[in-house]
Amino acid sequence: MKYVRLLLVTAAFLVPTLSFAQTSSCVTFTRNLSFGATGSEVTKLQTFLRAQGYFTAASVPRFGPATRTAVRNFQRANGISAVGTVGPITRAKIAILTCNPAAESFEVTGWIPYWRVATGTADTLPHLDLLTEVNPFIYTLRGDATLLFNGSTTDAAIWLSFNAQAKAKGVRVIPTLMSGDREVMHNVLSDQILRTTLIDQISTLVNEKGYDGIDIDFEFKHAKTKDYFSLFLKELKQRLGTKLLMCTIESRIPNEDRYYGTSVPQDAGIFSNDLPEINKYCDRVRIMAYDQQGIDRKLKAEVEATGELHAPVADPRWVEKVVNLMSKDIDKSKILIGVPTYGYEYSVTTYANNEHVYTILWPFNPGYALPIAEVRGITPVRNSAGEMYFTYFSDLPTSTPVSLVSGNLAAAAASQIATQQNSNLTYRLLDWPDAQSIQQKIDLAKRLGVRGISIFKFDGGQDPNIWSVLQGVKK
Repeated sequence: MKYVRLLLVTAAFLVPTLSFAQTSSCVTFTRNLSFGATGSEVTKLQTFLRAQGYFTAASVPRFGPATRTAVRNFQRANGISAVGTVGPITRAKIAILTCNPAAESFEVTGWIPYWRVATGTADTLPHLDLLTEVNPFIYTLRGDATLLFNGSTTDAAIWLSFNAQAKAKGVRVIPTLMSGDREVMHNVLSDQILRTTLIDQISTLVNEKGYDGIDIDFEFKHAKTKDYFSLFLKELKQRLGTKLLMCTIESRIPNEDRYYGTSVPQDAGIFSNDLPEINKYCDRVRIMAYDQQGIDRKLKAEVEATGELHAPVADPRWVEKVVNLMSKDIDKSKILIGVPTYGYEYSVTTYANNEHVYTILWPFNPGYALPIAEVRGITPVRNSAGEMYFTYFSDLPTSTPVSLVSGNLAAAAASQIATQQNSNLTYRLLDWPDAQSIQQKIDLAKRLGVRGISIFKFDGGQDPNIWSVLQGVKK
């Protein structure tokens, strides 16, 4: 989960049900439009807003209350001050969406972690044009409902400069407020005074810092916190006004996949997130579709039956199950699929007949794995999850010939030996996504028709080819 440093390793307004690309032609205006305006350009505006799902009244060549409400809702959804007047910024946004819809209909956002602020911001700055939004991953909820800034005075200066440059590029800057302390979250959210204090703190932060909104990433909540969390989102959205409320939440898959081969527990349907309520109040919903590992028991069984190990960070087959289930309660126009850039190293013990037990050792960036493969003469390969991986026996000298180490076949060798000797053998597995893996997630997100992707994380340690992949999104 992101809030743990170990990982280094949304509606108060009507949300469009149609994609931007469904607007039939390039829409431009020769003048600003405001309440009381008349003429053909008002009708053209109403036609555009109707195509986007904001305007449902009868079209008349007059800018009345219904048109003003639709304009405000469009502005809120696109990070524009919701004044209800079609001025230069709104006119430009409409032109971008209709004249070049492919470039703007798909959102790409990404987190920059506080523990790698210097390298993360330096790596991201030259590529701001490829992003819709950046998320400084920097604030933590305290038990007294105040916000902890994770960083030094130097870090604060770096963020100030970075945020200004992002805003100058027209990129939204929305920081993340995180917590993984379930007791703190419950105590704060269930207490009206503390909850109000928290909302005050967030509102003040967003307005004083000039942020475009806030991203709430409250993980591992108690089930008893669910209704209080929904109430918090409702009250926070009301306070934020035209600012955006982003919500980052855990993934879900069908019980028949999660508990495949076992009995489904009676409490399997009890959750800490009320998805319909989250859909009601959050402008975007980022689904943490990563850290999959072995949670999809059905898919794991199917893959391991082929002889391949299966402990991916995010298998697209699993991600699709997650989106298909959660989009029953959350509008796809709000969903951003969380995409990882880090991997995990495992200690794997293989028993007879291809029985594998995985133990996570630590997360890593790709730069950690490649030197290990090189020194052992191993060529990483792509698994059925679309990620890179290799296995090796860690207790053998690095000078041991590849034929004895078995390279990528350590798992197969271990299984053969364990079966023959009725014993077990332990070795290492490294699995990580690269740029091609991220391209697969982009393709999946577009095929599923969701709003876009949210990448965790940009810290300078991800596959550098990711920027070329993101460049392709805008083409």
